[in-house]
Amino acid sequence: MKELPTVNSSVATLTIRNLPEEVRERLRLRAARRGRSMEAEVRAILMAATAEEERATPAISLQAWVDELYGAAKPKDVVDALLAERRREADAE
Repeated sequence: MKELPTVNSSVATLTIRNLPEEVRERLRLRAARRGRSMEAEVRAILMAATAEEERATPAISLQAWVDELYGAAKPKDVVDALLAERRREADAE
């Protein structure tokens, strides 16, 4: 027999005060278009918004990755060279 997933008993409750009526109405319509309750739609919006923050990589982390990747052999003036190349291509078009 298949076991049912365990329900997380530590869930948070969030109350939103002073929400403009037009925002509530747009949320209601958005939820209806997706076949969800307003509560489920708000949950989906909040989960997507916070997941985006987790996926975002700070520039300093990217720079550290590039430094590690290239070490002392990191190319110089790459951006300027790419821009110059693109300008030449655009002029030729």
